[in-house]
Amino acid sequence: MDFSLTDEQNDLLNSLNNTIRNYDDNYWLNCDNSSKYPKEFVDTMAKGGWLGIAMPTNYGGSNLGVTEASLMMMIIAEKGGMTAASSIHMNIFGPSSIVKFASKKQKDSWLPTIINGQSKMCFAVTEPDTGLDTTRLKTKAVKNKDHYLLNGRKIWTSTAQITNKIMIIARTSDRNNKKPTEGLSLFYTDFNKDNIEARVINKMGRAAVDTNELFIDNLKVPIEDIIGEEGKGFSYLIHSLNPERILVAAEAYGIAKNALERAVKYANERIVFDRKIGKNQSIQHPLADAWAKLESLKLLILKAANLYDNNLPCGVESNAAKYLAAEYGMEICKQAIATHGGMGYAKEYHVERLFREMMIPYLAPVSQQLVLSYIAEKALGLPKSY
Repeated sequence: MDFSLTDEQNDLLNSLNNTIRNYDDNYWLNCDNSSKYPKEFVDTMAKGGWLGIAMPTNYGGSNLGVTEASLMMMIIAEKGGMTAASSIHMNIFGPSSIVKFASKKQKDSWLPTIINGQSKMCFAVTEPDTGLDTTRLKTKAVKNKDHYLLNGRKIWTSTAQITNKIMIIARTSDRNNKKPTEGLSLFYTDFNKDNIEARVINKMGRAAVDTNELFIDNLKVPIEDIIGEEGKGFSYLIHSLNPERILVAAEAYGIAKNALERAVKYANERIVFDRKIGKNQSIQHPLADAWAKLESLKLLILKAANLYDNNLPCGVESNAAKYLAAEYGMEICKQAIATHGGMGYAKEYHVERLFREMMIPYLAPVSQQLVLSYIAEKALGLPKSY
């Protein structure tokens, strides 16, 4: 068993580091302070072809796996936190349903512009009154000859302020209690601001990448914009859940690694009582513990990604990676602040921003408690609890 990266993967990461070398700490701090979308960074990533890392070559992608996408997102999150990761996250995992289930005509039309950055997509799934229970979504799509009319509300939809496309799931037939996952359909269509009002949600962190509540009023969606079969949208959505969890775990890993490196640097420089604080075991031990946890976490993330890339079951591993990434990440970011002492509370040292941004993978895209329930059922064989 070889745990080393291949020469091709190392070349990929070296190229990525070269691509983003100009986006330093001050760039990301300014984006956060001014709530400024990192357009320059996104444009650079699109120009370099990075948005299509896991998409087919005949549409302009690199046709690499979730493994390579995870390695990429680790570095991006390490350099720019969740602000950097979230600005391109949707382009990396979101189109997987299109790649897998859309028609050739749809792929020919949609994928090239997603990969080159012309199409900026938001993903509208969660609703205010349903939370994680996707089977109870209330947004409706009513078919009328050559189009659907969509009406409803969505919440926690990122990048809706700068998007021109929306991937949205809506109910096309009434809920069947015996088969609650059926009757939901997935669409990829134009984000028409005349029919979609996006209200920004002021939030704890990642101010540079907007998060919104959507109010959808008679959005006209051409029948050509439905992905796959009507009523099968939930199953298409499920296909993208494992890679999303893996990527979120990779992003949390990158943020935690950033925080740890800053804590180590400060511990090696800060002098108190005529000695470096890093000489004290009360400082050393938590940082050493953090290093060990990050090393084990990286292995689990790459294992889950490898299983997915080889079409093997990976639900337990993907969810476990997300769970541990969030738990370890919160702990490590908190320790990084503590290592800095009072300076950890100051924005100029960046660790407080990393701590705030780590709350995102802790809360989303699925709660820690639901992950544990899933693992208890699928890995341990315990009765389903939800």
